[in-house]
Amino acid sequence: MTSEVLYRKYRPQNFDEIVGQKSTVEVLRASILKNRISHAYLFSGPAGTGKTTVARIFARAANCLDDSPEKRPCNKCEICKEFLSGVGLDLIEIDAASSRGIDEIRALRDGIRSLPFKAKYKVYIIDEVHMLTKEAFNALLKTLEEPPAHVIFILATTELEKVLATIISRTQHFEFRKIWEEDIQKALDMIVRKEKIKVDEEILNIISVLASGSLRDAESMLDQAFAASSGELEPEQIRRLFGVPARDLLLAMTKAILDKDVKSALAIVHKSSEDGVDQKSFLKLLIQNFRFMLYLKVDPNYSKELADFISESELSAMKAFAKENDIKKFETVLNNLNDAYPLLKIAYLQQLPLELAILKITSAKEI
Repeated sequence: MTSEVLYRKYRPQNFDEIVGQKSTVEVLRASILKNRISHAYLFSGPAGTGKTTVARIFARAANCLDDSPEKRPCNKCEICKEFLSGVGLDLIEIDAASSRGIDEIRALRDGIRSLPFKAKYKVYIIDEVHMLTKEAFNALLKTLEEPPAHVIFILATTELEKVLATIISRTQHFEFRKIWEEDIQKALDMIVRKEKIKVDEEILNIISVLASGSLRDAESMLDQAFAASSGELEPEQIRRLFGVPARDLLLAMTKAILDKDVKSALAIVHKSSEDGVDQKSFLKLLIQNFRFMLYLKVDPNYSKELADFISESELSAMKAFAKENDIKKFETVLNNLNDAYPLLKIAYLQQLPLELAILKITSAKEI
């Protein structure tokens, strides 16, 4: 394994490699094929979902010298290579978190007046655009109102609500979604195969759940796991590293909840807290378990898909739970666990939201 961090080493280089943003990629690729390129785009969504990566790919594709539009970006022509290496003068990246003032935007306005050095378009990628000051926003708005034909703006933000509506209205807006856990796990599986490192599928599943829809975070966690290991990665080692509950503890909790055994369920929460288990991870994995069981209840054939994401023993236990319980019970459990999740941020004790959810579930008449 090389010393280069994974999220940089395996950063997508073309549209085909983008994970979890199919609809956005299809529209952007179509605009390249049809040569219908807008002067301004806005990419919004959670961190680690590919906004800046897609912006860079689109910047290369819009300027690629390959004769075939469907092959753009080729990543082989002079412009693509310059943009990839960071020496291309026609690709300007601005971090609004550190360059947020009126002076920086005025400098940008002065710069866009000049023609591109080599490329067809000058591309400005402004990351975390919501961090701009009010004065800087107004100056940017004037720039977007009358942009030169040789300039493309790509704005990126994790907080869309802080971007002026007048800015949004002058851009093509694409909303990046959290990436499905299954897609993250497939991407991680590809990485470990290329790195030629043997990793249990259970480890990849744990990381994909903990990443909360961010592929970049998942890759960083996998990097951390590699760094902490002296040899082959073991599931229990990873569970300890990230404060994840043991597999038998999760299954015991699942059984206690379904049996309405409040005493055992609360005892498990107490034990997990004493053992240093991260309650956020505990709740996430519980939700995943009950979601999987709901799918198994609706369609037993779903077990074929689950076989790629969880261990054989876990799958066997979930199939048994699904068979023994009805859909309404899974619905009640999932509703209460899901309601408890956002309360973790404000709870007096980290385990309290899960404890309260258990009390609601076990006292519900419908289960």
